[in-house]
Amino acid sequence: MTDAGAVTGLVGFARALRHAGVACGPDRARAFVGALDHLDLTAERVYWAGRLTLCSEPDDLPRYDAAFTAWFGGERPRAPHARDRARRTSDVATLSADAGQHGRTPTLKVAASDAEVLRHKDIAALGPAEKRHLAELLDALRPVAPRRRSPRAEPARRGDLDPRRTLRALLATGEPVRLARRRRADRPRRVVLLVDVSGSMKPYADALLRFAHVVARAMPAEVCTLGTRLTRVTRQLRHRDPERALAAAARAVPDFEGGTRLGETLKAFLDRWGQRGVARRAVVVICSDGWERGDPALLAEQARRLARLAHRVVWVNPHAGHDGYLPVQSGIAAALPHVDRLLAGHSLDTLRELLEEVRLA
Repeated sequence: MTDAGAVTGLVGFARALRHAGVACGPDRARAFVGALDHLDLTAERVYWAGRLTLCSEPDDLPRYDAAFTAWFGGERPRAPHARDRARRTSDVATLSADAGQHGRTPTLKVAASDAEVLRHKDIAALGPAEKRHLAELLDALRPVAPRRRSPRAEPARRGDLDPRRTLRALLATGEPVRLARRRRADRPRRVVLLVDVSGSMKPYADALLRFAHVVARAMPAEVCTLGTRLTRVTRQLRHRDPERALAAAARAVPDFEGGTRLGETLKAFLDRWGQRGVARRAVVVICSDGWERGDPALLAEQARRLARLAHRVVWVNPHAGHDGYLPVQSGIAAALPHVDRLLAGHSLDTLRELLEEVRLA
């Protein structure tokens, strides 16, 4: 049990943290003390218990670190590895729940994990610290490539008779041998990402390019940016380090935050790469809000052309995740009849939904 003196000191720390600008009321203070009631009072455990129960937003973390150092003295504990962080998060959240069941404090679901805060939050509304955390979470995604049947066959224990391998084995030994079998193989299906980097997509462009970097590193993929012109950035995004990859892509794209000519850029993609095989039988993902400065009829024609080539066309519109959204923008209205699925892509959860849609395509 935590003694009265220690409780007074811990409550005082919560009060000092509140004065520093962190919204930690009495309920959070009780959760903090209740969690530590199950732990030995070491500096590291106090630090992580307080961080998980007293902080509710990633922007609280710098203030929490400064207040912890000023109140308890010394240096704050080092950041753990991802596996240790997840274990500490789970442990302290469980202890907080146990304390609530015994009447000392209510359960605080918001303190369970920083990642939970970002799951449903609109990317456009994130602060600087949250965007850094989102970048880490995006880098941790492990996409799975969709599969398609290959025209080639592979050896198998069961399946159709393979006359060539059977005859070759017979000629090699001169004696009857076991019949060789074969089956149709499968292989990864190509994924094409077309990311709108115009001014209206500025709040989402960085996160979507980070998402494209993860996809391009994990499977056969092509990535192009759409704006006033088409730019292929597949080679730049294949770099292992995400920051270097995005910096290289930014240098390659001359029309960041410019206008949008979806019909012209989509036509350029199909003429230059798509018709030659890049889009043929591929899963094509168009990330755009649908604002079109050019001719919507041209976009409709090119979307129809793309639908005939691709295996599946998915349109990701961040505004589709907002309540009351209607696809009335000229671009999305023209292209929607030729799109297989419209997704939001405005949060971490919806980007994970997009990965699942691609995997099952």
